[in-house]
Amino acid sequence: MSRDELVKKIASDAGISQKVAGLALASVLEGITMTLKKGGKVSLVGFGSFSVAHRKARKGINPKTKAPLKIPARNVPVFKAGKNLKDAVKK
Repeated sequence: MSRDELVKKIASDAGISQKVAGLALASVLEGITMTLKKGGKVSLVGFGSFSVAHRKARKGINPKTKAPLKIPARNVPVFKAGKNLKDAVKK
C-alpha cells in the first residue's frame, strides 16, 4: 500500500477530505520520527512499537574488491510487531 492509498483509506474511513487525511498522516509520521530522533519509543497498543537500537562498529569486507573496511557505529530504527498485527498476518 502506497502513501496515497493509505491517505485515501483514512479519508474514506474517517469521512474527511484527502487533504485533511494527508495532513493527519504527515503529523503522525513526523511525531514518530521526532520521538525516535530524540531516542524515545513509540508504542501503538495492538499494532507494535518503534524504538531506536544502537549498532556497534564492526569490520566488513567490500564484496567487489574484497578489501576490508570499517563499518561505523550508528543508531537504527526498529519496529516490533504487536500481538494483534502478528495474529492478523499469521492467518
